[in-house]
Amino acid sequence: MTSNHVVFFDTTLRDGEQSPGCSMTTQEKLTMAHALEDLGVDIIEAGFAMASEGDFAAIATITQAIRKPRIASLARAKTEDIEIAARALQFADRARIHVFLASSDLHLEYKLKIGRQEALDRTAESVRLARSLVDDVEFSPEDATRSDRSFLIDMVRVAVEAGATTINMPDTVGYTTPEEYAQMFRDVRERIPAIDQQNIVLSSHCHDDLGLAAANSLAAIQAGARQVECTINGIGERAGNAALEEIAAALYVRSDYYGSTSSIKLDQLYPTSQVLGQIITFKPSPNKAIVGANAFAHESGIHQHGMLANPLCYEIMTPALVGVSRTHLVLGKHSGRAALRHRLEQLGYTLSREELQQTYYRFVALADRKKNIYDQDLVSILPDPIRERRGETVSELG
Repeated sequence: MTSNHVVFFDTTLRDGEQSPGCSMTTQEKLTMAHALEDLGVDIIEAGFAMASEGDFAAIATITQAIRKPRIASLARAKTEDIEIAARALQFADRARIHVFLASSDLHLEYKLKIGRQEALDRTAESVRLARSLVDDVEFSPEDATRSDRSFLIDMVRVAVEAGATTINMPDTVGYTTPEEYAQMFRDVRERIPAIDQQNIVLSSHCHDDLGLAAANSLAAIQAGARQVECTINGIGERAGNAALEEIAAALYVRSDYYGSTSSIKLDQLYPTSQVLGQIITFKPSPNKAIVGANAFAHESGIHQHGMLANPLCYEIMTPALVGVSRTHLVLGKHSGRAALRHRLEQLGYTLSREELQQTYYRFVALADRKKNIYDQDLVSILPDPIRERRGETVSELG
């Protein structure tokens, strides 16, 4: 693995599933795990073994069926959690226990009701226990971005000394901004030399409460993070997690800027998104980047004219790059003559300049009354001589 290679840690089956409407059965998790394996993710966080018998069973099932990605289970910094996670992962070719403990004073005081020293002691004990059970241990100081920086660094140092191989610093509540988040990674690397000396992997995990999850994740990569935690379609607690497809596409399209590589197979992004949409209760918003229904759709006449001249005018990547079949030129009241002519030619009608103008006026009048324009509608507004010239009538279209 090169120094600029980014490891993709997918938590769709754990953090993503915690989103309302996203619960999955063991079989559904297994189906999704196969899709993630095909996508090329490096690590699948298959669940939280201690959370329920169902989560335990799902993790155990996935470890026996999935071989390429590393399989992880989340665990609180508690002996029982860690031991159950290890049992769930016992059949994995490569297992990871992901231990977390809050680092912010807010969480320590009100949620855990413990002081800083006890938090440090628990960190050391839990990471040591996990490392005695598996070779790969990830530690996350929960609510890292709202933690006192000096204490956060103390906790990370303790986790590294106890044997953590990956340190994840989550923006648990989507609070931070890109520059702040990047600076946190720079500070940790500067003040804990062992991270670079021992090749400890730093990881980002961002939530989208302010709509900054992908931007924050990319900022972390710029600051030295070599693992990014994310979910398909950005599902997850509250406003969701950083979306895997957005980060993967950004690293590829702007490779000139980020200079990073990954193992993600970009042409599987849309198919994987579709698999998830079929499993849970909703699909991504139409205007969702990369995988939304409108991500490669154009209605504006100016945009459609540019697309017909050269798709690069209004698309920074081809639909095929991410597994979408084609660009959609949506005909509506904002469309121009170029798009109308293009679609009619696809339907077999070649119009003169005057015929196109006459048809365009009829089209605009129809589009003002009707939101969705179908091919049958386009044929119906053609002057009779044009339809007859092609030897078809509206009724023959069925």
